[in-house]
Amino acid sequence: MTTPPIAATDLVERLDRLLPQTQCGQCGYAGCRPYAEAMASGEAGIDRCPPGGDAGARALAHVLAVPEAPYDRTRGEHKPPQVAVVVEADCIGCTKCIQACPVDAIIGANKLMHVVLDPLCTGCELCVPACPVDCIVMELRPDAA
Repeated sequence: MTTPPIAATDLVERLDRLLPQTQCGQCGYAGCRPYAEAMASGEAGIDRCPPGGDAGARALAHVLAVPEAPYDRTRGEHKPPQVAVVVEADCIGCTKCIQACPVDAIIGANKLMHVVLDPLCTGCELCVPACPVDCIVMELRPDAA
């Protein structure tokens, strides 16, 4: 007995759920959902997600019934779950980190200190290069220790 083919929308949903939801863009797509759509349509391979690492690539290969492959190390390093932290004493309130955050995990106002909402932060690191005073550091996510 063979398994019926997965509907395209169901396949995208399954792939998207396997991705880490960092929305970091290291895969070359604007976020996890567009990457899932590209994989489902055959436009992208399973090896483009550093946050997912080799285990993520294997899981994606399984769903797509394609050969397993390690993730492409040229796209970035696989790291344990992280969270951004604003160094209060150094923050100038420029709002550049807020603009860079793809999941709206940073709050604050112009010329006032900003703060990262830990439960919302995906650890994508996109806020780090956006900060002109280098006041954002990445720390191991407390619940990952």
